[in-house]
Formats: sequence, C-alpha cells, structure tokens
Amino acid sequence: MTLKARITEDMKAAMRAGEKERLGTIRMLQAAIKQREVDERITLDDSQVIAVLEKMVKQRRESITQFEAGGRADLVAKETAELQLLQGYLPAQLSPAELDALIDAAIAQTGATTIKDMGKVMGIVKAGAAGRADMGAVGARIKARLGTG
Repeated sequence: MTLKARITEDMKAAMRAGEKERLGTIRMLQAAIKQREVDERITLDDSQVIAVLEKMVKQRRESITQFEAGGRADLVAKETAELQLLQGYLPAQLSPAELDALIDAAIAQTGATTIKDMGKVMGIVKAGAAGRADMGAVGARIKARLGTG
C-alpha cells in the first residue's frame, strides 16, 4: 500500500470513528499533497509525499517554538498533536550512530575536508536520510565534523 493510500484509509477510519482533530490534520495533509500534485502536474510517489510530510513537520516544530515563546499553551498542544500524527507517517528515524556512519561515509566519498565542502556532503546525506532525520540537526553535525575552514 502506498503512503497516499494509507493516508486515505486513515482519513476514512477517522471519519467513521468521529475523531475530528485527527480527521482535520489528515485532511490538511491530503490538501498539501494535492496542492503539490496540481502545481507540478504530477502524481506524487512515496518519496515526494515524505518530502511534503517533512515540510509540514518542520512547520509544526517552528510553530511550537513560536507559540511557547508567546505563552500559548493551547496552540502548543494543538500543534504538538498534529506533529505526532504527521511523524507517524514518516519512516523510522535514524539512530545517532546510523546518522554518524552515514555522515562519515559521505565525507569519505566526497573527500570533504573543510566547511566549504559541506554542500557536497549534505547532498549525499540528504539522499540517504530522506524522511528519517531532522536535516537541521544533520547540518549541525556535519558542520561540527568539518570544523571551520
């Protein structure tokens, strides 16, 4: 079953169960997928759906940070619930050891030695960790490995 089909089935289940918050989040996800399909005139495959999910997860994380700073516990709770539901569709996250191994392999493959080579390393790591790691944290790890130069 494709990821899109799973999302549709989950939407139907949420409708039958009367779970309004879950249904609203799933519909928002489907709307984002459909919008991208219409904009690009394509049908999204699982990797492209994961990219949409990653973008939505990143938006939720940023919103949570902003709402916490503003003291809006009600909105923090809503965004956190949406974040957890969206993360349920992403593949299992890489462990720190797996992520380090991926970064080491990318550095070895590109021959990166300075921070100027970060883009090359990031490109390889991003392909290998798509949907399975927070790319902001990955970037910080790569930067720490390459140091300043």
